[in-house]
Amino acid sequence: MYAIITGASRGIGKATAEKLAAEGFDIAICARNPAALDAAKESIGQRREGVKVLAEIVDMGDKQAVLAFAQKIKDTFGDTPAILVNNAGIFTPGAVHEEEDGHLEKMMAVNLYSAYHLTRAFIPAMKAAGKGHVFNLCSTASHKAYPNGGSYSITKFALLGFSKNLREEMKPFGVKVTSVSPGPVWTASWEGFEAPADRLMEASDVADMIWAAYNLSPQAVIEDILMRPMLGDIG
Repeated sequence: MYAIITGASRGIGKATAEKLAAEGFDIAICARNPAALDAAKESIGQRREGVKVLAEIVDMGDKQAVLAFAQKIKDTFGDTPAILVNNAGIFTPGAVHEEEDGHLEKMMAVNLYSAYHLTRAFIPAMKAAGKGHVFNLCSTASHKAYPNGGSYSITKFALLGFSKNLREEMKPFGVKVTSVSPGPVWTASWEGFEAPADRLMEASDVADMIWAAYNLSPQAVIEDILMRPMLGDIG
């Protein structure tokens, strides 16, 4: 039994990988930063004796790299993950009318296409098995436009659309699909933010919600998880 978590060298991805490792899953993760990836692998490996952790350096904006990662996972753990968490993404604030040419394409490749291609690599086996759970890490920016949201918000709206369509398609096959839309979380995206520590959520909060959603009976699925700090959005 194994889980895949993309973009798992820090933040929500790392917290989710640690949680699932502690709960009995072998883990496949990826990231672009070798040092951060090695540190995450070590931390995840400490969550449970005997846990197997596959950690690969992957540019999730590169389709062929995503597909090669999928094949490496299959060769290591088999074709059918119990959980797939599409968490890889980049956040760059900006305005549509001011962004550099090509910015949307770059953001779309990482924030949407990576989830699309990786999910398609595993969904046939999940359908055949009649089980599995896909989590797509969206955002409150998937539901509401914000100033300086720009291409980031566009891609997150698109990821939510992908998640909703996949949910409808997988209904007859027993494969669950959940979109997870957190507001501000203490991650690298908020480095330098000066505010009390309790103004933002913790990455472990999101990991705990993913675990709770996974643990429902086979005939129940949480389609959307929308999370915000207790005091609401920032800005």
